Amino acid sequence: MPAQRTLRKVASCTGIGLHSGQRVSISLKPAPANFGIRFSRADLGVEIPADVSCLGAVQQLQTGLRKGNASVETVEHLLSALTSLGVDNVLVELNQAEVPIMDGSAAPWVYLIQSAGTRELAAPRQTMEMLSTVEVRDGDKRIALHPSDRFKVSYTISFDHPLLRHQEMTLDINEQTFVDEIAPARTFGFLKEVEILRQRGQALGGSLDNAVVIGETGVLNPLRFDDEFVRHKMLDAIGDLALVGHPIRGHLVVQRGGHALHAAFAKELLRRPDAWRLVDSREHVPAAAVAVPVRQSAR
Repeated sequence: MPAQRTLRKVASCTGIGLHSGQRVSISLKPAPANFGIRFSRADLGVEIPADVSCLGAVQQLQTGLRKGNASVETVEHLLSALTSLGVDNVLVELNQAEVPIMDGSAAPWVYLIQSAGTRELAAPRQTMEMLSTVEVRDGDKRIALHPSDRFKVSYTISFDHPLLRHQEMTLDINEQTFVDEIAPARTFGFLKEVEILRQRGQALGGSLDNAVVIGETGVLNPLRFDDEFVRHKMLDAIGDLALVGHPIRGHLVVQRGGHALHAAFAKELLRRPDAWRLVDSREHVPAAAVAVPVRQSAR
């Protein structure tokens, strides 16, 4: 029977918060079975579960969690890496209110998790298997999760910009495809919006080192994939849906989505227990037994 997993050892790093601009120290620590993923504000002595019930004020630019007066922001990239690499239980300890942005992708988190290694725990892992379709619509935005024998994501983006009008991609998501095809995709933004965001106290730590910036006539830094933008949206969706607390077996289809729509869908999914069931996960190969390289070069 497939077992839950945690880290073999503590893994730590430092970085800058994308929106706060503050330097952050963060440690990923092993945790017992059924602990789940929890964020610990070491500066406040408060633990915040990575759970839909703790969703804070979700913005279009990031996903945040809150418990009482304590919060943790920009959790989606780390959650995407943890859930895709099969880490069920971990304590994420940090000394600021924002997870560091690193290079704007999930690849540094993949590297950190693989450096720590994983180990199995004496408890079965359960997967959320879809029995019927759940859907949320908001104008021309749509997200749905259909029954499937695997976790698959289809994502479509459309922007009113000459360089980024339409991109779409479908991919079966497993550890290998996540590491190779999704994790390296970086967050992105439009140059004309940068000053507006900074006036609002956002994107204070943003730079060409941690985000793809799109100007009116071109992209200001080299792309890792021709369709890096839609791949990053898929990365975000995987991280946001990790808040349901279980791996998912179903086909996720998103059109013109974002963090707010992902979060609304995660809430709706848990309100529809008739549409899914929890089952013992299928056999997997432990991550510690497979060396999966992190792709850093441009395609």
